[in-house]
Amino acid sequence: MNGCEITLAGVPLVARGTGALWWPGRALLVVSDLHLCKSERVARRSGQMLPPYETRDTLARLDAEIEALAPKIVVCLGDSFDDRAASEALPEAERLWLMRLMAGRRWVWIEGNHDPGPLALGGTHLAELPEAPLTLRHIARPSASGEVSGHYHPKAVLAARGRQVSRPCFLHDADRIVMPAFGTYTGGLRWDAPELRRLMRPEAHAVLTGPTPHRVPMPGAQGAGGKPAASTESR
Repeated sequence: MNGCEITLAGVPLVARGTGALWWPGRALLVVSDLHLCKSERVARRSGQMLPPYETRDTLARLDAEIEALAPKIVVCLGDSFDDRAASEALPEAERLWLMRLMAGRRWVWIEGNHDPGPLALGGTHLAELPEAPLTLRHIARPSASGEVSGHYHPKAVLAARGRQVSRPCFLHDADRIVMPAFGTYTGGLRWDAPELRRLMRPEAHAVLTGPTPHRVPMPGAQGAGGKPAASTESR
């Protein structure tokens, strides 16, 4: 399996190389920060034109995960669209594609800081999802335990052959998992950023995404107790 097994609150999970999180015991698939239609939002707000292919690329990768795992439940962990207007601008072909992926399973849209979830589409819209013994929400709460969240788009930065390599990653410790962004057009926050170091415990690890995901210690984690970072344009 293209993933790394991790345990949270006694629950066996798989951090997939794609950036998705798989809960085999519940047949539950979690993806975070899709940021669909980001190119449309950037063009609308700034006039800057980006290649408008990111939505199809993100949906294709999500489609492949659903095909491989056949989940009964899919949870989109916030910032599924780059803003509410972007969800309303979803092209018809992509809308039909997304509705096909939603058909026949429970689909949960978690509210993010960029959007409340695509209200015109089906599924369940929630601020957070308690799925005991875990809680799934968009932004981590420092006092929480058994928490799966997104928002920060963590990226590991490693030295390799004299240069720096950056790769999206999961962060995890005994209290929480912070997921990487699944969307194609997404920036990231370095794993050693102060807000992530304050959030994670000293024993925290990262699981780097990619064809061969692997686990490495998170540098400089200080233990939970800080406040979530303010949202930025890259998150």
